[in-house]
Amino acid sequence: MAADQPAATEKPAVADKSTVVDKPAATEKTPPADKPEADAKPAAAEKPETADKPAAKGQDQPPPADKPATTEKPIAELQHKENGPIPPSNEVLQCAAFSPYVGDLNPDKGTHPSRELINELLDKLVKETRFRCIMTYGVMNGLEYVFAAAEARNLKVIAIIWLDDDINVNTQSINSGIEVARAFPQTIVKLSCGSEVRTRHGNAFDGEITRCIDSLRKAGVTQPITTIDTWWEWCNRSWPCKQTSFGKSVDWIGTNIFPWWENKYSGIFPCTSASKAADFHIARLKDLRKTYPKKDVILTEFGWPNGPAGGTEYNIHTKQHCGVAGKKNQMRVVEQTFRKLSQKNWSGVAFEAFSENWKPSNEGSFGSYWGLCEGKPPYACVKGVSGIPPKR
Repeated sequence: MAADQPAATEKPAVADKSTVVDKPAATEKTPPADKPEADAKPAAAEKPETADKPAAKGQDQPPPADKPATTEKPIAELQHKENGPIPPSNEVLQCAAFSPYVGDLNPDKGTHPSRELINELLDKLVKETRFRCIMTYGVMNGLEYVFAAAEARNLKVIAIIWLDDDINVNTQSINSGIEVARAFPQTIVKLSCGSEVRTRHGNAFDGEITRCIDSLRKAGVTQPITTIDTWWEWCNRSWPCKQTSFGKSVDWIGTNIFPWWENKYSGIFPCTSASKAADFHIARLKDLRKTYPKKDVILTEFGWPNGPAGGTEYNIHTKQHCGVAGKKNQMRVVEQTFRKLSQKNWSGVAFEAFSENWKPSNEGSFGSYWGLCEGKPPYACVKGVSGIPPKR
């Protein structure tokens, strides 16, 4: 997952055993407990696929938390338009997750991305792909400029207000989120109070999610609000899927689904090949739509690593090797998933626009290989990658 903030604790992609939920949990994350595969109900047509190469030591990591804000110009000076009509919340979106921490930049230390770099990356995305929507991972530390840059290029934005375990930084992030939401109502089409907060911290910071949602509503923010998390968290860490305590307080469900990490950590779905990943995405979305029948459900992160070529993980329960990294597999997963989403008029966000070279320190050898465009100059994008026009 992309990150524009300091590093956070390790997380598994999913747990695989029903647990008691919606009460305080420890912040330290451990790999999910074992559960016999027979207890699961895998989506149809999912078949194991083996690989000859040994597993690499990749680990999924969430985006870290905000650093203190920089002294950039007030966001009001960056906006291009006054408040106007808000786009309909049911607009079909096909987006790319966007983080400008490319090259030698690291959100944990050093300088933040410059406006010149943000402009360069967005120009590259617009020129070499058909994406006209991005999802961002912060609203401070210079990242607030992304919204002005996106608006200048007629890009829609799903904006994540980053939340973590620093309450004071969270307050700054919430306030900045309110500011940019008001400043760019025609560009920011959806908001999220955090990303994978529960996956990283259990229920320990549920109050921070609630505080963010309440603050946005009290401020009169009009964009639809959610808190983004994995499908497992939205299923209340239960199988079959059950509603969480946030089901009634959000306007839409934003869910991250990664068969690649399921292949490593999950005992429910321990083996999904690249050729079956799109079906896996759709199956989990159907589960959530059934669980939350009155909410729009958006696939807010999905993807597949394009390297190291031929690399694979093994499942900690079954020892199977089911996912193989590579450019062809990445394109297969992204294009097939967008095609299936398009057929249903469902929205999705491919992870991610540009590879982030700092990520192996958090996610192992696969961490810097998720980009559809390179994370170093000239930031070339995979030819042919695109959001497929929604079905009309």
